[in-house]
Amino acid sequence: MKSRPPIITKMPSFKTLAFLLLLPLPFLCLLLSSPTNPLPRPSTAASAAVSGDVSATGVRHLLFGIASSSRTFPKRKDYLRMWWRPGATKGAVFLDSPLKSPAGGGGGDEERGLPPAVVSADTSKFPYTFKSGSRSAVRVARIVKELVDSLNQSLPHGDVRWIVLGDDDTVFFPENLAGTLAKYDWEQWHYIGGISESVEQNVKNSFGMAFGGGGFAISYPLARVLSRVLDSCLMRYGHLYGSDARVFVCLAELGVGMTHEPGFHQIDLRGDLLGLLSAHPLAPVVSLHHLDYVDPLFPGMNRTSALEHLFEAITIDPGRVFQQTVCYDPLKLRTVSVSWGYVVQLYEGKLLLPDLLSLQPTFTSWRRSRGVSPNLFMFDTRELPKDQCQRPATFFLGSVFYSKGKIESTYKRQVPGNCQQSSMSAKDLLRVKVSSEKFEMGQLRRHCCDVLASSEEMTMEIDIRKCKDDELIAMNP
Repeated sequence: MKSRPPIITKMPSFKTLAFLLLLPLPFLCLLLSSPTNPLPRPSTAASAAVSGDVSATGVRHLLFGIASSSRTFPKRKDYLRMWWRPGATKGAVFLDSPLKSPAGGGGGDEERGLPPAVVSADTSKFPYTFKSGSRSAVRVARIVKELVDSLNQSLPHGDVRWIVLGDDDTVFFPENLAGTLAKYDWEQWHYIGGISESVEQNVKNSFGMAFGGGGFAISYPLARVLSRVLDSCLMRYGHLYGSDARVFVCLAELGVGMTHEPGFHQIDLRGDLLGLLSAHPLAPVVSLHHLDYVDPLFPGMNRTSALEHLFEAITIDPGRVFQQTVCYDPLKLRTVSVSWGYVVQLYEGKLLLPDLLSLQPTFTSWRRSRGVSPNLFMFDTRELPKDQCQRPATFFLGSVFYSKGKIESTYKRQVPGNCQQSSMSAKDLLRVKVSSEKFEMGQLRRHCCDVLASSEEMTMEIDIRKCKDDELIAMNP
């Protein structure tokens, strides 16, 4: 077993020591932590060429800034604990005031499996004129500046390539986020995120703004420049509502526009996300937001248990989660849609693939008053039968495991409570078993699948595979 490198290999200067002693303890923990090197060194193109370090962007290259407050953090820390990887993820939670110590003191539970908590700097000097919002928007907008300044003033930025910002109820999928950002040259200026699912919210804010709840990423060189000019922008834009709007306009003044990645999800929706996640875009899921305002992802579970269940699939094959695969059972004239790691839907008859790529509106719009139409979404929708018994047979994830070079997942039938067994479609099936190989990041083509003969009663077996060069996803006539 290799010995760990020494924490400090060269005595720091007196000025450096003096500065470090002035920093809050949580920030010191953040700055000095690294899963691979306690004192990271700059990773520029020149140094990479010298050292031979040409590794693709990974989780270790991301620095997270999570917006929270002393009021919401205790309620939402379970979301953070779900995706935070101690020793792998780096960053901090930014609060408006210190957390109260729990009964008995110590605060150990708040620290285990969570990023360090930092109290944001005072923002009382900045103007604020929006009547229905709160001053926290200014504080949250400055998180990117506080992160960059803390690195610049004390230590080199090390292997940080991207600053990632999100809320305390944003659930990130770190491996998918890193794989998505790996497509871009981090040494150039990039601002990457997603817009709202709601037309109304985009009209109200901007169609070109990365929504902060869904999270967004700023390449480190751009973040450094942004940190130098952000305060001047905050003085000009006190009339805006959110922190993400303030960051957006300042980047616009720098001449940078948002690059849209469909894996970021603001979730400005209410109700059941089945229709959204069963027809996920052809891109790895990067984030989910507003989970407190939608139904649990799996029926019969609370929100936390449902997320834990989802992360069983995330842990084994993160890139494939929610990826939609469609195949056909020619013997029984059925169409099968697999949203891996989440749900399998079985339709009677032959459905054309484009019809399955549009979303079933199992959800409602974010604003349910003011006469807002429920159909004003940023994606195509298709008709959803009002009678649940007329909807496709639905099988939710039961288990997932790796065996003999294959990933095996099972899905159990979910029968609506008011449906009689005799009126259900596909009444001969109670379970679906899916076999697949490890998903490779960067794939731009949907996978194919085959319905196999099953030796188990009331069970359908499906094998997911790469499509052949000239293969079409369609049932033969």
